[in-house]
Amino acid sequence: MPSFVKGPQDFWTGVMYLAFGGAAVALARDFGMGTAARMGPGYFPVVLGAMLMGFGVIALVRSFVRPGEAIGAIAWKPVLLVTGAVVAFAFLLKTVGLIVALLALILVSAAASSKFKFELRATLAMVGLIAFCALVFVKGLGVPMPLFGSWFGV
Repeated sequence: MPSFVKGPQDFWTGVMYLAFGGAAVALARDFGMGTAARMGPGYFPVVLGAMLMGFGVIALVRSFVRPGEAIGAIAWKPVLLVTGAVVAFAFLLKTVGLIVALLALILVSAAASSKFKFELRATLAMVGLIAFCALVFVKGLGVPMPLFGSWFGV
């Protein structure tokens, strides 16, 4: 790492934010933008990508100004569990439906934490989150996702 970079964590965070934000903007450039009142399919990814790039610039500038810690070892267990949970959600959504797929996503990704344990409050929060997602996305917004998939004969 060059000596003018005082905060390596901020530097690499900024680089990642710029890369992901730039990729979102580049991938969405062929979609119609629309307006803020009538958004096209490219509006949301472009706006989020631009915001992410803005945060990336802030992190990069900060890395040159404020001293920070070096980058530690990668925590592979959480990375693999959270990534696996998202992939499992994608594969399970059509076959078991939104409710069971969200249950799997939440439980597998929560297992990535060393502080994970079943408690009544956490279980109630999970049930509330699943109900909220089902109501907002399927019922409210009309997103075509089955609440219960083909495995349940629905």
